[in-house]
Amino acid sequence: MKKDKLEWLFDKVCSILHLKFNAKTRKLLIQIFKFGIVGGTAFVIDFVFLYIFREFCHFPVLVSNTLSFCISVIYNYIASVKWVFDVNKEKDAKKQFIIFIIFSVLGLILNNAIMWITVDFLNIYYLFAKIIATAIVMIFNFVTRKIFLE
Repeated sequence: MKKDKLEWLFDKVCSILHLKFNAKTRKLLIQIFKFGIVGGTAFVIDFVFLYIFREFCHFPVLVSNTLSFCISVIYNYIASVKWVFDVNKEKDAKKQFIIFIIFSVLGLILNNAIMWITVDFLNIYYLFAKIIATAIVMIFNFVTRKIFLE
């Protein structure tokens, strides 16, 4: 199996630090790191579009949040399937996409609920609230995608 650059780097760092992992743990740690990179990039996309929709288009926070979230989900799906998760090639691609969308919609509902509570009830600035919501939804996304995409 061919290693990508990130796996090579992971192995080098582990070697330098004298860390040894079994194959299953190594694979999971690399996958979590890749998920973090994809998630971080998706967060930047989400955050920037949230700001644009709110500050320049003057949409309400939840509308801005929904639109920005949807844009970042498209990127996240492509990157997750191509680079993070060992998507089962034997499963129907349409079915996997539908599952991804279902869990993304659930993630959006959770994200919007957290935004609504933190902005409207706790009076937290919407961009800080987005960071809180994203951190919580990121865990939900990893777990559901790991279970249902692989």
